[in-house]
Amino acid sequence: MKLPKEGDFITIQSYKHDGSLHRTWRDTMVLKTTENAVIGVNNHTLVTENDGRRWVTREPAIVYFHTKYWFNIIAMIRDTGTSYYCNLASPYLMDSEALKYVDYDLDVKVFADGEKRLLDVEEYERHKREMKYSKELDYILKENVKILVDWINQGKGPFSEAYVNIWYKRYLELKNR
Repeated sequence: MKLPKEGDFITIQSYKHDGSLHRTWRDTMVLKTTENAVIGVNNHTLVTENDGRRWVTREPAIVYFHTKYWFNIIAMIRDTGTSYYCNLASPYLMDSEALKYVDYDLDVKVFADGEKRLLDVEEYERHKREMKYSKELDYILKENVKILVDWINQGKGPFSEAYVNIWYKRYLELKNR
């Protein structure tokens, strides 16, 4: 499978642990691919839920996926500042159809003022029971919450204002070609 290149549009699909399709984003613009990461942007992107409901993203968002970390990061660029939505999820895989990952319910939201919240703990615990997450998986996910919070606290990678500005500027250049 050859990696998408800058300016290409890809589909993103999130699944649940039981293999069921959870959510699909159509036409995410790729800004950069490396051996281990994909950086893209969603802006007025069509999202389809597993129950068929559809909606469109409201603001530009830089998306970051990695093949080694058990999370992905969405930096939502708003007039009030950048806020983040981070999904605890499997490392991504890419095939000819889409960029794919398993969503493990736990989310970390970072508000523009820096406040952090761990979300959907009850949903995680319920799905852990229902879908029989292994002890190893539970450990990996909880360790990756720690890594993610370290990144947030250090302003590392996508949590750096410079990072968001660089990739948003690149998106605007590509969009206006």
